[in-house]
Amino acid sequence: MAKDTKDTREKGIYRVTAAGSIVNALLLAFKFLAGILGNSAAMLADAVHSLSDFITDIVVLLFVHLSNRPVDKDHDFGHGKYETLATAIIGIVLLAVGIGILWSGAASIYGSIRGNVPETPGAIALIAAAISIVSKEILYRYTVKKGKQFNSQAVVANAWHHRSDAFSSIGTLIGIGGAILLGESWRILDPIAAVIVSIFIIKAAIQLSVPSINDLLEKSLPESVEQEIMKLSTAVPGVSQPHNLRTRRIGNYYAIELHVRMDGSLSLQDAHRTATEIENKLKEHYGENTHIIIHVEPTKGGEA
Repeated sequence: MAKDTKDTREKGIYRVTAAGSIVNALLLAFKFLAGILGNSAAMLADAVHSLSDFITDIVVLLFVHLSNRPVDKDHDFGHGKYETLATAIIGIVLLAVGIGILWSGAASIYGSIRGNVPETPGAIALIAAAISIVSKEILYRYTVKKGKQFNSQAVVANAWHHRSDAFSSIGTLIGIGGAILLGESWRILDPIAAVIVSIFIIKAAIQLSVPSINDLLEKSLPESVEQEIMKLSTAVPGVSQPHNLRTRRIGNYYAIELHVRMDGSLSLQDAHRTATEIENKLKEHYGENTHIIIHVEPTKGGEA
């Protein structure tokens, strides 16, 4: 990631997201067609889930472009949080989809118990579910790999949205398959599977949205990272007693503010050189875009 320029990163993210949007568009059309021709409410619900995937692809394409804009007079720290915002939006959309599937599945189960047995779906709906599972799992693996390569929260979030669609299609496949192969009394499998899958979707949505919302609310970096920052700074000769550490994320990079102590008899030039050495060590570890402020104080009472 450190070797990639911003332009290379942005183009890479565009390519992986565009590939996903093309697959989602094709699946979306096929699922709606299969749901209508196959008389399958489960497949139509699955198609709606694919629609949410397509929408989040558009969100990623828009916000990643914004996040890669350079620093300007109105954004002294850059535009990195646009991508964090995109991740939060994806998580919230995913949460809404999961709750919708849960509600719909629960309503269908209640209706089946009261004797409102749904009609038997057609084989085309079963085929569409199988195609969706395979294609979305492949898309997930490709997208999550690229998301990690480009260190993009939004792309990784979108990858999990692809996998949630695959999970949803597994539930759809089980429900439709059970309804076709096992007869009328087993049609309730469809809504039961949908409810189970919705729980996984809701869990994934929470795992995506909560960290992003925390970043937007300026939550500090994990304690383990802060301890590592302290350790790295004191590894520089002549530096002691790091304190007043403040950290946060700005998009895909860290912001670090730190006070350290040095020998009070050092010249300004030497103190500056040492502070720069701390900055370089932290940037070497956390990335060139890491925002770092080092405040230098003299040691107290001859302390080392």
